[in-house]
Amino acid sequence: MISVDTVYQRVLAIANKEQRGYITPQEFNLFANQAQMEIFDQYFYDINQFGRVPGNSTEYSDMMQLLSDKTSIFKKNQNLTKNNVTDTFPISFSDYYSLGTVKLKRTQNQHGAVGAVEIEKVDENEFLYREASPLTAPSFARPVYVRTGNEIKIYPLSIGTNVECSYIRKPSSVNWGYVVVMGKALYDDSSATNFELHKSEENNLVYKITSLAGLSIKEPGLYQAAESEEAKSIQQEKQ
Repeated sequence: MISVDTVYQRVLAIANKEQRGYITPQEFNLFANQAQMEIFDQYFYDINQFGRVPGNSTEYSDMMQLLSDKTSIFKKNQNLTKNNVTDTFPISFSDYYSLGTVKLKRTQNQHGAVGAVEIEKVDENEFLYREASPLTAPSFARPVYVRTGNEIKIYPLSIGTNVECSYIRKPSSVNWGYVVVMGKALYDDSSATNFELHKSEENNLVYKITSLAGLSIKEPGLYQAAESEEAKSIQQEKQ
């Protein structure tokens, strides 16, 4: 967790330097949520990038571990409920961001199979190819699913219960809570919501929010300075 008040005060200190403008709580909350999601989205671009690097160098192994640490608090498990009209399992969680592993928790009465098995994701063409052969056709031992939008269809279709998935949830919305006293906004911890990002992201948040504020208040110097510091911070982290 990163204190929303600490970040706001740092952003204000930078913005107020040389009288470059004031950022209201409403503006800050808007920029803060945008900055948090941009940093959060970048985690998964980086995972994809470093995951494709061949070999097992210490440099990339450390980076993948750091990314794993940063995303671990957003991982959740959820039981899926089948829509028997469409034979699909909707993925309709309000905090859903990205689907992970789908698995079937098999019991004794399911063709003698016991224990959890991962349900493999395949595309429509791959499913048709597998279904055509008795040796590769989906079964309780080798179930598969095809995804369309935010729904998945699991084969064999007789699977209707005991399906669970892991997924990445979105960060909670940030809010610098405040009360107005004599015309001035004062921080109110009871109505505030902190950033959920890894503590190492505090500087990146400050620079990114300041950059967004610079665009809003039409201060190119503030925007450019923040962009430069953000790029430097990201480069140092990836070295």
